Amino acid sequence: MADGRPNQDALSKIDTTVPHSARIWNYWMGGRDNYEVDRVAGDAYRKIAPTIETMARASRQYLIRAVTLVAGEFGVRQFLDIGTGLPTYDNTHQVAQRIAPSSRVVYVDNDPLVLRHAQALLTSTPEGVTEYIDADLHRPEEIVERARRVLDFRRPVALMLMGILGHVQDDEEATSIVRRLQAALPPGSYFVHYDSTNTDEALQKAQQGYDDTGAVPYVLRSPDRLAAYYEGLELLEPGIVSCPLWRPEPGTAPEPTDIYGGVARKP
Repeated sequence: MADGRPNQDALSKIDTTVPHSARIWNYWMGGRDNYEVDRVAGDAYRKIAPTIETMARASRQYLIRAVTLVAGEFGVRQFLDIGTGLPTYDNTHQVAQRIAPSSRVVYVDNDPLVLRHAQALLTSTPEGVTEYIDADLHRPEEIVERARRVLDFRRPVALMLMGILGHVQDDEEATSIVRRLQAALPPGSYFVHYDSTNTDEALQKAQQGYDDTGAVPYVLRSPDRLAAYYEGLELLEPGIVSCPLWRPEPGTAPEPTDIYGGVARKP
């Protein structure tokens, strides 16, 4: 709890004059943890790329299905969720602990607003653990070292990088971060990931407009480029696909969106 307790220094760093990706994503998913500047930016983005709200909600449904598979069918009881963002509904610990109350979940983010809401994330079943670490994705070894206080890296861990790698501007650095995090995982661990892609011209235009506001930019990469994150792992079917098409619920007919992800096992 010491890692995640909000403090006045963290709260003073929250800038409400510039739109913020986590707050906008929260807005698109129907959350309330956002400001007027975020809603204005979110509406402007949606006007150019009307599918973005569908993408945001599809990403959460994908998270639910992926965590359900890893915790349920594969029996993983430890989750390292980096780039947590703001809590909305069916967060990782809620999904995992519904399946296995003893699940241990570590969230990682270094955003002051997420830090402010860490208390909301730090709920857990009596049998399990939910912890929050204030750390930077660019320092993967530090993340792993601090996560070891909660997670046992001798047993399988699900590493989750959900919509966060686009904030790493350099392609090689993004891949390096993924490799270094995966290297710490024991065999039998899983890599769960998604990111928005450059597969739609309207989305690229909307993203450029957002980046031009002075907010932290987000790089839209091709699905082929995202595939580099999975090298050396055993990629589960159906591979790296549009998130709504990744193991959809039976009886549904999902439409693809420009957000791609996949789940892979470390041999």
